[in-house]
Order: sequence, then structure tokens, then C-alpha cells
Amino acid sequence: MMRVRLPDRPGSLGAVATALGTAGADINAIEIVERGPGFAINDFMLTMPPGALPDTLITACTGLDGVSVLWLSRYPENWGLASDIDTLNRMTAEPGRALQILTEAAPHVFHSQWALLLSPERAIETASGLAPVDEPGSRVDVSWCNLLAPLDVPHSGELPDQWLPGWGETTVAVAPAARGRTVVLGRQGGPEFLESELRRLAHLAALAL
Repeated sequence: MMRVRLPDRPGSLGAVATALGTAGADINAIEIVERGPGFAINDFMLTMPPGALPDTLITACTGLDGVSVLWLSRYPENWGLASDIDTLNRMTAEPGRALQILTEAAPHVFHSQWALLLSPERAIETASGLAPVDEPGSRVDVSWCNLLAPLDVPHSGELPDQWLPGWGETTVAVAPAARGRTVVLGRQGGPEFLESELRRLAHLAALAL
């Protein structure tokens, strides 16, 4: 997964796609994450040939005028991009499991490593794969759960190195949900959650009753 900032003008996306192809990358999906005055931030889901170095992607993109690579990280094989609409449709079809569905889908929708659904008592109701828990229903260690505060206001932040033994610095997004519950997303090593991503997460969480 590569996050790229590029000029918001005709031809910029095509130039990036051509550069990635020249570097040997196969583009599986592209998603516009955010737009601002004169720029766009896009996420690219890529497949690289065996033995290829990810650094070649950065070199290829940064050689383009006005283009910068914000983040590059490996993701599990066969991961794609899931949309907010697809997730919302699934939540609507099973309203009793809406927050569980959102938590399980969130790593795909928001391109993060893991997601948790916390109860008002700070117990884990649902955990995605790769989440920092032993099993659902286990109680969150208060020593790091306090780092997520406040739990009743959408916000992003960072957990410091060794917030849990063996875990490095992790960027998190926090969104309150119905009946005192909280959805938490984590990205180890970044990138930081954009304001547009935080708004999307808060919106989806608010729709789950």
C-alpha cells in the first residue's frame, strides 16, 4: 500500500501510474483519500514482482514534479480496498451486528493494521485480525487504554513505542459509537489518520445502533 500526494490537475494520476508501472508495480486498486486546494492524496494497492525493492517505487514517484510519497507499507496478500458504501450496506442488512461488521471491515476500509470495538467498561467486544489482544472479552490494559482518551470525541493520536511490549509507535483513530462503545483503529508506523478519514469513521460509527 502506498499513499501519494500529487497535484490535482489533469494527467497527474496517469503520470504516477506510468511511473509505478515502469518500476514493475502492478496496480490493483486506487482510492482518492482526500482532496485539498491544488492537491489530492491517493492510496495505491500494488503488487510487486519477486525480489523487487519497494524503494524503487519511491524513486519513481518522487522524480515527478509535485509528487511525494507519504507512506509505503506491506499489506497481507490479496487485500483490496473496501468502500464505505459496501460496509454500510452490510451494516444495514444486519443492524444487530453493525458495529461488529464495521470493526471487522475497518482495516480494509481505512487501510489500517487492526481495529477494536471497546465496551463502556473497556472490555473488547470485537477485534479484527492482528489486533493487540488475546481474545474477545478480555479487558483492555488501562495503562494504554488511557492513552486513547477522550473516548467520547472523534480524534486521532499516537501510541508511543512499547505502549505494549513488542509494539512500536502506532497511529490511532478513535470514534465514539452507540451506548458508550468506542471504535479504535491502529496503524503501526503510520501514516497519521487524515481528517477526512476520521470524519468517515465517525460517520459510520454513528450510524451503527
